Amino acid sequence: EVQLLQSGGGSVQAGQSLKLSCEASGYIFGTDCMSWFRQVPGGKREGVAALDSDGRITYADSVKGRFTISKENPKNALYLQMDSLRPEDTAVYYCAADSLGGSCHTLIPFFTYWGQGTQVTVSS
Repeated sequence: EVQLLQSGGGSVQAGQSLKLSCEASGYIFGTDCMSWFRQVPGGKREGVAALDSDGRITYADSVKGRFTISKENPKNALYLQMDSLRPEDTAVYYCAADSLGGSCHTLIPFFTYWGQGTQVTVSS
C-alpha cells in the first residue's frame, strides 16, 4: 500500500509559477513510476509528466519547456514546477505512483495509487 499526500497549488495569473509537491509513504519500493495528471470538470484525466526509477522523463506536448518534474529520494517526494502558466493549465492536478515498467511513459492514467488532488487556477 502506498499513500500519496499532495500540497501546493492555488490561484495565480498567467505567466506566473507554482510548485506542486507529493510525498509518498508506505511500500514505495514496489513502485517504479511516478507521474502527474490533471483533470478539468467533465474532462478526462490527462497525463502531464512521468518520471521512472531510472530517471527517464516524459512530458505532454502541452507542457514541454514550461513544467519540470523532479523527485527528492530521501524524502520520497515528487515535485512539479510549473512556470509560464496559462489559463488552459487550470485543472485539478493529481500525483500517481505504480509499478508499470515501460508503460510509465504512456501518460495513461492506469495507476493504482493516487494523491488527493489539488486545484490550480490560472487567470488571464
